[in-house]
Amino acid sequence: MNTNPHRETAIGGKPKKVFQRPDAYVLMFTIALIAAIASYIIPAGAFKRVVNGEITTVIPGSFHSIAQTPVSFVQFFSAIPQGMAASASIIFLVMFTGGTIAVLEKTGAVNSLIHSVVDRFKTKQLLFIAAVGFLFSILGTTGIVVNSVIGFIPLGLIVARALKWDAMVGAAIIYLGTYAGFNAQILSPSPLGVSQQMAELPMFSGMGLRIVNYLAFTAVTIGYLYFYTKKLKKTNKSILGDDWFPDKGIAGATGQIEKTAFSLKQKLILAVTALLLIIYVYGAFKLGWADNEMSAVFILIAIAAGMIGGLKTNEIAKTFLEGCQNLVYGALIVGMARSISVVLTEGNLLDTIVNSLANLLHGLNPVFGAIGMYILSAFLHFFISSGSGEAVVLVPILTPLADLMHITRQVAIQAVMVGEGVVNSFNPTSGVLMGVLAASGIPYSKWVRFVFPLISMWFVIGLIIIVIGVMINWGPH
Repeated sequence: MNTNPHRETAIGGKPKKVFQRPDAYVLMFTIALIAAIASYIIPAGAFKRVVNGEITTVIPGSFHSIAQTPVSFVQFFSAIPQGMAASASIIFLVMFTGGTIAVLEKTGAVNSLIHSVVDRFKTKQLLFIAAVGFLFSILGTTGIVVNSVIGFIPLGLIVARALKWDAMVGAAIIYLGTYAGFNAQILSPSPLGVSQQMAELPMFSGMGLRIVNYLAFTAVTIGYLYFYTKKLKKTNKSILGDDWFPDKGIAGATGQIEKTAFSLKQKLILAVTALLLIIYVYGAFKLGWADNEMSAVFILIAIAAGMIGGLKTNEIAKTFLEGCQNLVYGALIVGMARSISVVLTEGNLLDTIVNSLANLLHGLNPVFGAIGMYILSAFLHFFISSGSGEAVVLVPILTPLADLMHITRQVAIQAVMVGEGVVNSFNPTSGVLMGVLAASGIPYSKWVRFVFPLISMWFVIGLIIIVIGVMINWGPH
């Protein structure tokens, strides 16, 4: 057996070098380095901005050149810790997720949950995928669970192992379920609500066509995941290769688990865990809770589970910290991805890129103009991974442009929302995506290979919705 996965034996018994995929950190570092080099080449520029309450927008037509601000050697390397600091809430969420799952596993509650899932859903896998996918799509389209989706990934991995799926399905059923909803937003305050405010549209207006978009995104996502699981069962070949659970830190062991009785303590632990997660969802919807509050909930779950499970205080602390250590790699990749945005901002490249691309849309007819806005938004999302951040820059520019091109503002907003949406789930500069992949041990290249057919379907659906919007003069404005 060849024990080195990056080498293979050539004729004559000599090892032959083969291509080695770059580590996720190497990929992020390379992208940031390219951005830094570009700051010496691309002219710097900026829009004037105005603050209206809590909303900051650019002033259309205010773009102007500014003195070149190339990113220096020190600034480049400083961008990495700056990105880490800016992503601190998500980084701690990822690590605390690992700590909490470790405590739950220590109590035996995870083992019991696995067997319970197998007994209940082993012959009803489509029902399970549809129910979980639809539930998380609701949480995504309302903006309740977005960044904090990372905290639910371990549950997907646990269920995947129980139902003899691979880690790809375990992560995808949670992440893609959530982002099928978030990418086709209906009631998300940000960026949809904020974007409509900037475009002077009624909050959450145009819901009819958006619901169609949401249902289509969710349906094809559930269907795609079910098709993959059927193929997995039939061929026993995973896109991940022989190692179906690359990350052994979270529900990654592929060995058999001894079936034990489902004790009252374990049932109580799972009930308390479910209750606290429900409280978080309520808090996110009603009180604006986000990453920090979810981290707090995970700490509380770990303490409660350990105490109910009869663990000593020192044992709870030690187990929790060991679980955090298992996810340090996945946590820090979030900050590494954020450092790219830091470099682009310090080099004053973003406004120049936006202005140059927006100028290409002038003179197009309404249909092609709307499609151009869609593609523009998708492309820019590789540079501005924050949906609300992209909206702040792009919406004020596209709104008057849409008026001139006889495109309704509702169509322009949809082009921005869905354009950035279809890129979300394979964007290497997305801290959330990279955190999900690192936490589940899935290589980025294999994720792209897995998700690309679904992304293509999303793109076509979004394109059809936008063209329909132009044809029906989608309002109210």
